[in-house]
Amino acid sequence: MNPISSRFTSASLLSIPHTSTIISAMAFSSSSSSSKSPTFKEKDEEEEEKLRLVLKYHNQTKHSFTSYAKGPRGLDWSNQPNPFRRFLSAPLLPLNESSSSSSDEAPLYSSLFDSLPPPKPISLSTISQLFYHSLALSAWKTIGTSTWPLRVNPSSGNLHPTEAYLIAPPIDSLSDSAFVAHYAPKEHSLEVRAHIPPTFFPKFFPENSFLIGVSSIFWREAWKYGERAFRYCSHDVGHAIAALSIAAGELGWDLKLLDGLGAEDLKKLMGLNVSSVPEIESEHPDCLLLVFPNGTKDINIDYHGLSSAISSEFPSLEWKGKPNVLSKEHRRWDIIYTTAQAVEKPPPLVSNSSFSIDASFRSSGVFSQSSYKKLTVREVVRSRRSAVDMDGVTFIDKSTFYQMLMHCLPSGGGVETQKQQLALPFRALPWDNAEVHLALFVHRVSGLPKGLYFLVRNEDHLSDLKRSTRSDFEWERPDGCPDDLPLYKLVEGDCKKLAKGLSCHQDIAGDGCFSLGMVARFDTALRENGSWMYPRLFWETGVIGQVLYLEAHAMGISATGIGCYFDDPVHEVLGFKDLSFQSLYHFTVGGPVLDNRIMTLPAYPGPTTDA
Repeated sequence: MNPISSRFTSASLLSIPHTSTIISAMAFSSSSSSSKSPTFKEKDEEEEEKLRLVLKYHNQTKHSFTSYAKGPRGLDWSNQPNPFRRFLSAPLLPLNESSSSSSDEAPLYSSLFDSLPPPKPISLSTISQLFYHSLALSAWKTIGTSTWPLRVNPSSGNLHPTEAYLIAPPIDSLSDSAFVAHYAPKEHSLEVRAHIPPTFFPKFFPENSFLIGVSSIFWREAWKYGERAFRYCSHDVGHAIAALSIAAGELGWDLKLLDGLGAEDLKKLMGLNVSSVPEIESEHPDCLLLVFPNGTKDINIDYHGLSSAISSEFPSLEWKGKPNVLSKEHRRWDIIYTTAQAVEKPPPLVSNSSFSIDASFRSSGVFSQSSYKKLTVREVVRSRRSAVDMDGVTFIDKSTFYQMLMHCLPSGGGVETQKQQLALPFRALPWDNAEVHLALFVHRVSGLPKGLYFLVRNEDHLSDLKRSTRSDFEWERPDGCPDDLPLYKLVEGDCKKLAKGLSCHQDIAGDGCFSLGMVARFDTALRENGSWMYPRLFWETGVIGQVLYLEAHAMGISATGIGCYFDDPVHEVLGFKDLSFQSLYHFTVGGPVLDNRIMTLPAYPGPTTDA
């Protein structure tokens, strides 16, 4: 055992004497790793240029001890973007506020990870519940003259760049015809943008299914965070995917990201190409989600035929509603939009491009069921909050810690090897194997020594991780760790000061029970898939983040995401010398400090003042 306190001093870590060496080693064309980098394998010059742009953005938007990524010097409150997009003059269909179901009907939060309930029919009631438990407002907060809304889905800085669209067949009490509608969370309503041909759903999708499109308005995050905003928008897409997946699971529905369409297809499908807004307020098409009854068999998606139908039918639809303007003035961060264009996915190129969905459900592992409070899904998701401070005294038991990590595993419980994304909510992601791992700073876990730990979420990466990290890391299984939880102790010692220093000197990273960095297999994932994989790595971290949020609240504590951290100093602590692995999102879990001066108001109808 080599304690952190004796090996990683504040002088050696927090001054980072070799920062310039690290940055040069992480340039796109070079590598100081002893392992061979993958080749492009017939990737054309255009794709190579896109990858170059992505890596330029990634390196340019890193924080360091000597400088932060470019951003505004102060906040222009007079131009803070409106957090609510509306389509003026579009027909508004109010949704129901989901009432508390009886205990016999409402599944417990922890039960969803074991099995999904029988599927409910698509109706006004169930569509209302889906959005109410995923993307709706959860409360209003007020102090003095300030009032602001909170939402069920988390967002960096509570700025909420994520928009959602329902694309559905006819639904009783909502629409007599198939339609596209924008979800308006402040009103908890659907704004009907267009009616679509009646043959669209029967031709391409299984019975009793519908689609949800997700987009991002970069300006909402860039107003506060500048160039790093693209990262945060991508985190929020992952948060939304997980929130929708959990809410769908409560209704007995499964959810899968359909990743075979191109960005232009998604723009046409959601009507983003017909909206007349300032370019800086335009919506970037992120992804398309298929929602279908749990247990549906033999789902095959004809991407080429679907793309052709969208291109031929949707541009001629009668699109209703004019999008509202979000700010009077703007500041454009060009690298965000250059990068967004570089990561757009091309359309399916071959006529036989199709995708088969394996809808078989895999239960998550159970180690300490007693760690959960007897809370329903509704109670957990609608009470989720982002902690502002941690109390620095709350402890959790190691069995609770292990159980929380069990629900972060992609393959579920009782499997020989963790890698495939089969468990809730990771099963929503279409890339077969997990790409993201957790480097954990353990501070206050009873029965577990303080120190640096590592959760390997794809065990095929274990040998590369060992080779890429510090040679004197222990890589030992901690005492009492479940056999099917690939958690390793790297080094013992008090790392509270280290965690705070790495997370932009924020106390919250050291005052919780534990904090962590989400480490993605980076260079190889981009080279194997293409530039479009870049935001998807952040999506995966966002899905993990939402699981950690919900797990913490289900166990009676709290959590918050940390977007501000010093990228390459984190990599130096772990021993990474190139782009093989990169930390993409930080997080902390612990006992929250509540500000009793702030009043909580109901989400609906909400205050009469504008947010």
